[in-house]
Amino acid sequence: MKQRLVLNQSLQWKMNQSLYQSIEILQLTGMELYDYMKQVAEENPLIEEVQPIDKELISQFRKTDYSIDEMNTAELTLYDQLKSNLYVLDIKDKSLLPLIIFGIDSLNEDGYLDIAMEDWADYCKVELTTVKRALSYIQLLEPAGIGARDLTECIQLQLKQMNIDAPYISTLMSEDIALLAEENSYQISLNYEITEEKAQKLIESIKLCHPKPGKLLTPTKTEFIIPEASIYKEDTEWKISFFNWSSPAIQINNQYNNQDLKGEAASFVKKKRKEVEMLQQALDYRSSTLEKVIRIIVEKQLPFFETGPKMLKPLTLSELSAQLDLHISTISRAIRQKYVQTVHGVIPLKYFLQREVQKGAGVASIVIKHILKELINLEDKSRPLSDEKIKQLMEERYQIKIARRTIMKYRDELQIPSSVKRKGANNNEK
Repeated sequence: MKQRLVLNQSLQWKMNQSLYQSIEILQLTGMELYDYMKQVAEENPLIEEVQPIDKELISQFRKTDYSIDEMNTAELTLYDQLKSNLYVLDIKDKSLLPLIIFGIDSLNEDGYLDIAMEDWADYCKVELTTVKRALSYIQLLEPAGIGARDLTECIQLQLKQMNIDAPYISTLMSEDIALLAEENSYQISLNYEITEEKAQKLIESIKLCHPKPGKLLTPTKTEFIIPEASIYKEDTEWKISFFNWSSPAIQINNQYNNQDLKGEAASFVKKKRKEVEMLQQALDYRSSTLEKVIRIIVEKQLPFFETGPKMLKPLTLSELSAQLDLHISTISRAIRQKYVQTVHGVIPLKYFLQREVQKGAGVASIVIKHILKELINLEDKSRPLSDEKIKQLMEERYQIKIARRTIMKYRDELQIPSSVKRKGANNNEK
């Protein structure tokens, strides 16, 4: 009985060790996997060579229009990381891009705008309103608070991301900052005619805000962003080509096979051979899991590949989990920092996972934001569209039925003023 228990425990340990290695390898990027395998090879004489990633081939790939983004610098700075995330904004007016990049370069290390708006406009020879539009895009980037002009605006941007409506925050920060420091929810509730519960929630939320959001973007060392696959159209069919470089191969040293080893030497070789087998199983598991996930993403998001971000469909980890019969945590690890090359650029897999705007709507939240921005950008500035009118246009033009409060919610998240304020701002410019 005791011997069987020891055997079972030994088997359980080996299974856990194998499972742990599979999970660890699954979440590694191509470059991380290569480094991991090189380290394993140094400790295992049976691994003769780890096939190197062809960086020259990747560099040649980079010269194409939609290329693999090679990072030659030692590290990605705050500015590099913000610029690399601009793709999520779907900026329709491409003339704004140079202004946005100028604005990002004008941030200080804390993430605050370090140039006066008027100076920015003068330097770039554009209207002040154009600069304001560029800044509004910068302030949509993560982490929330980036692009703020002062601490109050920094807190406001972060509270908006938390869906906390506090129009009095500017006054609170300037005139009653002592009450915040004292966490005096009672007096704040009296001063701003809100419940003490709401005042306490506001205090707790402000405590969660980071006064220097730029510090959250620490320099990140990296060499390459290596896509796992290329998704392209051939004739009328969409195809997926999985890159070999994303999963480095191993070559086995067979010189120990024919040697008559005994004792500790035989045990050592047996152990190392088992480690190679486990490594190969983990590599196969990584490849097969990623292939399954990417194929189902392409199947579900086919309209995106055909048309672009506006056709992105709602898709969640739970849906992928049910479809692939894989645990949510497995899929989450599989898509971690993994990219695919598409006609729309090199895009992280997590971008294809979007929540539904409201139950039964069948529309991803990011799509609503794309359409909302487009409608407002094209509106008659003298007669801005109301939230109700935007709701009607979405139903008429795109067959999207959503509540007016949903329009208002996403407009607020995009930091777009109401139609009344947009009209007022337009009148002031005249």
